[in-house]
Amino acid sequence: MVPRPRGVVLFAEDEMAVRIRLARFGTKNRPYYRVVAIDSQSKRNGRCLEQLGTYDPLANPPEVRLEAERIQYWVGTGATPSDTVRSLINRHIKK
Repeated sequence: MVPRPRGVVLFAEDEMAVRIRLARFGTKNRPYYRVVAIDSQSKRNGRCLEQLGTYDPLANPPEVRLEAERIQYWVGTGATPSDTVRSLINRHIKK
């Protein structure tokens, strides 16, 4: 077995760990989020694979728009939603 440096995660070339998470937009003290499918090792606002919805926490009540079909597609291919996105999905997508 070949030792590998700590913190290095190896994936096959065609395999990618995808997360569904929030990317922050807006200005200082006025956050606005996009729900995106993104490589798990990318930065929070890095290049996303696909935008899946939006979340505006400052609206009263908070405004959430999600593309249910595309979220189901990404979850079906192995993407894992973050805890926050999972709660948004559970609250706003009818099962």
